[in-house]
Amino acid sequence: MRIDQAVNIEDLHRMAKRRLPKIAFDFIEGGLEDERGLERNTSAFHKHQLLPRYLVDVSTRNQSTTLFGRTYASPFGISPTGGAGLFRRGADLMLAEAAAEANIPYIMSGASNDSIEAAAKVAPRNAWYQLYAANDPKVREDMVRRTADAGLEALVLTVDVPVGSKRERNIRNGFANVRGGLLQALSLKPSILLESLTHPGWIVEYLRHGGGTPMLQNWQPYARNGANAEAVYNFSRSLLPYNAQTWRDLENYRRLFPRNLVVKGIMDPSDALRAAEIGCDGIIVSNHGGRQLDQAPASLDVLPAIAEAVGDRLSVMIDSGVRRGADILVALCLGARFCFMGRATLYGAAAGGLPGVKKAIDIFRTEVDLVMGQIGCPSLDQLGPDFLWREDRSRNL
Repeated sequence: MRIDQAVNIEDLHRMAKRRLPKIAFDFIEGGLEDERGLERNTSAFHKHQLLPRYLVDVSTRNQSTTLFGRTYASPFGISPTGGAGLFRRGADLMLAEAAAEANIPYIMSGASNDSIEAAAKVAPRNAWYQLYAANDPKVREDMVRRTADAGLEALVLTVDVPVGSKRERNIRNGFANVRGGLLQALSLKPSILLESLTHPGWIVEYLRHGGGTPMLQNWQPYARNGANAEAVYNFSRSLLPYNAQTWRDLENYRRLFPRNLVVKGIMDPSDALRAAEIGCDGIIVSNHGGRQLDQAPASLDVLPAIAEAVGDRLSVMIDSGVRRGADILVALCLGARFCFMGRATLYGAAAGGLPGVKKAIDIFRTEVDLVMGQIGCPSLDQLGPDFLWREDRSRNL
């Protein structure tokens, strides 16, 4: 199947799986432990049914959304996805370029292979940066400064990685704790090496770029001069995660960063309220795509309580589990202002590079438009709980 023949995100998912060796695909696809969180995230959307309203003029439909004073073409954006360059060299900037062309936000991962400054050149009005705070205050504060100096729209502090997680697919594949990149992992697992040789397209591209670990360019300035990609990777791992991070750090980031400050990983209404009190501009309700705490609730399940608690004090966004345009509309009905997705656009990048990312965005945009028409909602500002079916029919009247 060619990229232009993809009908839905699942098609891109299958194409990415065919192209990537198992060790790489599992890194994208996997959660942790029993992977119940992964299933919980997607099944949470399946629990909700959209209630159509007919005899409504939907000849003109508008899915543009205003967020932080900017009008975006659609109510969704691209979540941060670390190590994207392992799956397609240059993927970080492909994601940024596609987002800029589609006029949606792109959050560059704190574990990206390209730099803050490069993202700012490619997507000057659409790029945000995700901060994984380092143990070294000079490093984390300089990353905040660089984000501000580059003119990025928002700084996104991810708070849901206080410690590492037990990602069992990576452990079984020999990927966990590997410092020499995938080639070292492959050499440690002959069976995985043999499986990888059945994906020649990816192998050729990987070797053409020298193999090994792609450079973490945002961390390179802080490592010793002349450090290679492996040494920079080791250096970044030595400073992460920042176990001692507290609300006092968030207050400091608020003082340091002059534009929109977003906290990603909030799952409790009281934490959302505290972020609002500190002066944050937004939160992303997220369980890290089911990759940090397997027993955490689905992001969608905690969204309504958080949205009710904070009201209009800040912008409530969500990620984790979004696979369809209808999922986005369900989240908006439950109180989200905006949705983000990570795996879906990464499938596109892995499967087809920049055209693959553009295809993923187009699929979501088309599905949002069609579902808006089906439910009788010409404008997103009309969405709310009344567009969701409730088992108690009297509550739908």
